[in-house]
Amino acid sequence: MTPEELIKKVRKIEIKTKALSHQIFAGEYHSAFKGRGMAFSEVREYQYGDDVRSMDWNVTARMNTPYVKVFEEERELTVVLMVDISRSGLFGTVGKTKREQIAEIAATLAFSAILNNDKVGCVLFSDKVEKFIPPAKGRTHFLHIIREILEYEPKSDGTDIAGALRFLAGAIKKKCTAFVLSDMLDVNEDATPRYEEALKVAAGRHDISVIRVTDPREKTIPDMGLVHVKDAESGSARWINTGSRKVRSAYSQWFQTATDSADRLFLRYRVDHVDIGTADDYVRPLMTLFHRR
Repeated sequence: MTPEELIKKVRKIEIKTKALSHQIFAGEYHSAFKGRGMAFSEVREYQYGDDVRSMDWNVTARMNTPYVKVFEEERELTVVLMVDISRSGLFGTVGKTKREQIAEIAATLAFSAILNNDKVGCVLFSDKVEKFIPPAKGRTHFLHIIREILEYEPKSDGTDIAGALRFLAGAIKKKCTAFVLSDMLDVNEDATPRYEEALKVAAGRHDISVIRVTDPREKTIPDMGLVHVKDAESGSARWINTGSRKVRSAYSQWFQTATDSADRLFLRYRVDHVDIGTADDYVRPLMTLFHRR
């Protein structure tokens, strides 16, 4: 991608996501993610009906009259976008690659956060953390994040979601709202997730949501006869007889097992998640995610 093409693409995404964030998501985002914590505001004299658990006994003793602590909803959040930039993200058969769809979704979330005066950070990961952009505010910072998501060339090809989650737990000490944007296809030989323990720890410290982005062609294999296929991440290649119903069925079953195993994991650790395809309009799924909270 040339610098001119990149600027044009970033500008196009900014215009689209800015409109969506202003018109649709700002209120939904605020309702879904604000007010999840309380911050100390002031001390005032006790009034009839105040909760005695809010009494400030030190001030009460000093002033010789009852005083209570007043708390307000925390208005500023730290949002971290955890973006999978492994080679599998370059796959796409219906107009967009997974990485392009992820970039638009990430931009929409980032702009919604900025409209609410929140800080936004980003973790770009493959089978290692490739780049960390610390949380900050402002349009310039927002554009920097989107450029990196679109342009960054990973040094590794694979996927290690567990490593990214462990990095989050170490890099962000204060509780944050984190969105994992990935196909989540980081699995063992039996199609079970490799990131269970890391997700359990991260979900205990932070507010985690998963946005799983896949391409329709990943779910099933069409009958195209004998086909030479190559894994974008491992580099391994082989011939597959897609004309075999048994082969197609086995693959579909593997993909469904991987999806179901991840779903059970999200449910177990109370991680909100939503599925978005490369051909999908992501507005409705994101609204569903926000309303679910």
